[in-house]
Amino acid sequence: MKSLQHTIKAIIRPGEESGYIAECVEIAVVTQGATLDVVTRNLQEAVALHLQGEDLALLGLAPNPTLLITMEVEPSYDLRPFFYSD
Repeated sequence: MKSLQHTIKAIIRPGEESGYIAECVEIAVVTQGATLDVVTRNLQEAVALHLQGEDLALLGLAPNPTLLITMEVEPSYDLRPFFYSD
């Protein structure tokens, strides 16, 4: 028997023009928000609504799964000098 996941993974990244986009990896949930606080709250609400009334075991999830959030950001440094020489 396959073990049930205790976490739902999500990625937060900057939006195309402004704000942030959050997207779950295992379930079909995508949301947005103007700030990190707002997008995180929106993600929690969207996941709760998506899972409401669902049989979590059928989705491969343990009861009361937590959100594991990774944030994608552009690097603030330039690695090109380390990999390319003139």
